[in-house]
Amino acid sequence: MHIELVSETYPPEINGVALTVQSLEQGLRGLGHRVALVRTEQGADCASAHPDLMLVDGAPIPRYPGLRFGLPAGRRLCSRWTAQRPDAVYIATEGPLGWSALRAARRLGIPVATGFHTRFDDYVGRYGAGFLAPWVFAWLRRFHNRGDATLVPTLELRQQLQAQGFQRVQRLGRAVDTRQFHPGWRDAGLRAHWGLADDDLSVLSVGRLAPEKNLQLTVRAFRALQQERPRARLVFVGDGPHREELRAMVPDAVFSGMQRGDELSRHYASADLFLFPSLSETFGNVTLEAMASGLATVAFDYGATREHLRDGEHGAAVAFGDEAAFIAATLRVGTQASLYRLGESARTAVQHLHPESVAREFASLLAALAALPSKAA
Repeated sequence: MHIELVSETYPPEINGVALTVQSLEQGLRGLGHRVALVRTEQGADCASAHPDLMLVDGAPIPRYPGLRFGLPAGRRLCSRWTAQRPDAVYIATEGPLGWSALRAARRLGIPVATGFHTRFDDYVGRYGAGFLAPWVFAWLRRFHNRGDATLVPTLELRQQLQAQGFQRVQRLGRAVDTRQFHPGWRDAGLRAHWGLADDDLSVLSVGRLAPEKNLQLTVRAFRALQQERPRARLVFVGDGPHREELRAMVPDAVFSGMQRGDELSRHYASADLFLFPSLSETFGNVTLEAMASGLATVAFDYGATREHLRDGEHGAAVAFGDEAAFIAATLRVGTQASLYRLGESARTAVQHLHPESVAREFASLLAALAALPSKAA
């Protein structure tokens, strides 16, 4: 098939949407499909880096340094897709570029799937504009209901959206590269750089340092654990607007900044316990990355945790929003002599989540859409 992917974020930008789109693109290419990418232009872009790449002008996203939303490109897309008509289009983001791509695909009668990746209705509340949440949710529903399918990563989210008026919602699971995220990346030198001996405890947080990640709970849970394990060290991987606030709260923590590729793998594998207190995820890719890296994990019981993490076997799955229980679980897991065995079990639980399998499922879903009668609108 000829498939076009449309996204307003893409690596080297680091976020769940960008990495998921890249994984789907690579997986489809590996299956022999022709895959074209339409995305927002980034700094120092090289258009020859990818075949069939269309770059679109963008504008900065407030409070998200380095990220840009794509500007509308409806005429360019109509011209492009008229000249070389794709069998199906996948739109990963709901910004201006995503909307223009959806309209162009509808106008030309090209089957189109959309991806529900980000709870923008939740984010606006965490940035002080909660009164906008109902409007934002209605905007998301209107966008996705114009497609032929809305793809979500969990059965739980599919049920939630269907109950709130979303139509044609289908689950497409997420994968994790268990060769890239592997306990073999553990690095004694990196742990020594963090100030840790072999038997000291490293507690890891990976993600954007921002209000929606609920990182104050990470600090509170770590401080409780530190009462029992005084030599424990908290390590933050990521960056964002709350970095300096977190530095003030926990000056003894390690702030490693953004990490990519092999360096990110080293940071995961060199830790012992992963804490993920976010309440705003559609999935939470970092949970799978931590589990694949052999880390016992404490997270709230939804998204990736609900799908893949078994309480007591791989760490702790805590009732959604119960902060006292999250702290108690951190203490319980972090003081276990069997912490290493929990991490081993966590890795075993996600080893079957191959990117190739997800790519095949994605291709089959798009092929089914392509087989539907054309619906120009």
